[in-house]
Amino acid sequence: MKMSMAKQAAMAAVVVVMGSMAVIALILTLVQHHSVDLPQRMQYGMVFDAGSTHTSLYMYRWPGNKENNTGVVSQMLVCDVDGSGISSYARDPPAAGLSLRKCLDSTLAVIPANQLRETPVYLGATAGMRLLQLQNQTQSDQVLEQVTKVIQGYPFDFRGARILSGMEEGAYGWITTNYLQEGFIKHGFEGGWVRPKGRKIWGALDMGGSSTQIAFTPSQPVRDPASTLGPKLYGYQYEVYTHSYLCYGKEQTMRQLQVHLLKMSGSTRPVNHPCYHLGDNLTLTLGDLYDSPCVARPVTFDPASVVTFTGTSEPLQCLNQIKNITNLSACSLAPDCGFNGVYQPPVSGNFFAFSAYYYTFDFLGLAPQSSLSQATTTIDTFCKRTWSSLKKEYTVKDKYLRDYCASANYIMTVLLDGYKFNQTWGNIYFQRQVADTDIGWTLGYMLNLTNLIPSELPLVVTGVQHSQWAAEVFFIVFAVFLSLIVLVLLCLWSPQDGRGNK
Repeated sequence: MKMSMAKQAAMAAVVVVMGSMAVIALILTLVQHHSVDLPQRMQYGMVFDAGSTHTSLYMYRWPGNKENNTGVVSQMLVCDVDGSGISSYARDPPAAGLSLRKCLDSTLAVIPANQLRETPVYLGATAGMRLLQLQNQTQSDQVLEQVTKVIQGYPFDFRGARILSGMEEGAYGWITTNYLQEGFIKHGFEGGWVRPKGRKIWGALDMGGSSTQIAFTPSQPVRDPASTLGPKLYGYQYEVYTHSYLCYGKEQTMRQLQVHLLKMSGSTRPVNHPCYHLGDNLTLTLGDLYDSPCVARPVTFDPASVVTFTGTSEPLQCLNQIKNITNLSACSLAPDCGFNGVYQPPVSGNFFAFSAYYYTFDFLGLAPQSSLSQATTTIDTFCKRTWSSLKKEYTVKDKYLRDYCASANYIMTVLLDGYKFNQTWGNIYFQRQVADTDIGWTLGYMLNLTNLIPSELPLVVTGVQHSQWAAEVFFIVFAVFLSLIVLVLLCLWSPQDGRGNK
């Protein structure tokens, strides 16, 4: 049975209406589409912290589009290099480079293969290499050449190995501290990164093996402009006072103390060491004792001759001898002084104390915070203990265990008599990490360098806004619905197979 002319007309009308609506919707979609940025792929970067006692590799990543020219950087992994710091390889420079291979190999499986050659790698050497450079420039250069040779053998974008200045090391530690505390930038409630209102800027206290650094934003005009740096981060400029005390890291201070006690003893043997515990004895050759530019060598001495230091467990005498080797008086700009004759504006704000500060106070149960009286009492009690009682309680290596008393007293001397935290002791927090990220100079170094790494071009695709998409869907659905109504009405209206025509 053939379809009536009315039905054919109805169906044709529906087809025309639906086709017209679809064409109109398609034209609207094509005309009003706009570009949408897809999320950026991650970029990667690595920094070797070549310290005086050890080397560590830190890997970071950040979105390729960055924020105000600075990457929003997060820590991915940390790899500790086997052996001592690269400066210890002065007489065997190739071994310094080979020591880095294990950590470099471990990163190859972490970074996407197609991004290896665009991943920047830096090596920053600190006070250990600064001292080697003072002792023997040739050996220092050879060590850097060998680590460069090894890193260049990997498929990374090697950006160089160099010795950081003390001011740089202090400033980068300050950058790390404030970045982790969201002092520069934080994620807003409405999405996106914003500069926090009423932000708190922290100070940074770092102590390594061969140097110690202080960095903070002064609360008053600086009397010595040469003591400040002006890092620019996330589009804003900052003023940072920073100073690095070379030869006043934990290890070098312990060495200075030994030489001072030997000198004070005259010809007496063995030499009493008030910071060592009763029952502990340490024997060194004079060659090892004087193998540092931080101590004054006698005009003549036998390097093979030995000296023995014997512990006496005398905390007050220990503190006094440490003050004797820490110059707390000479300063041309008094009272604005740190120690060793160095200018320093008054400390202000809260501080993070990390590295040797943290490890010493954490061992003594004084981290992250303690009252001044609690710290003093705890250190005094610990220093009075005998060596045998400590060996029964702790499984720490002897070379670390015997130095906790002296290093704790040295920390108290630096913080109270040097930096003048007498009235603001409660502002110091002894921390190793914030938000699962190590506090140190490497993250600040990476953040500063992301200013120099170009942002990736945004990945653009064709897309529509949500509101436009919803309107177009509604238009098409409405067109289909209208067409169906027309079809039903026409079918009901049209005669059925000639019935009713008699």
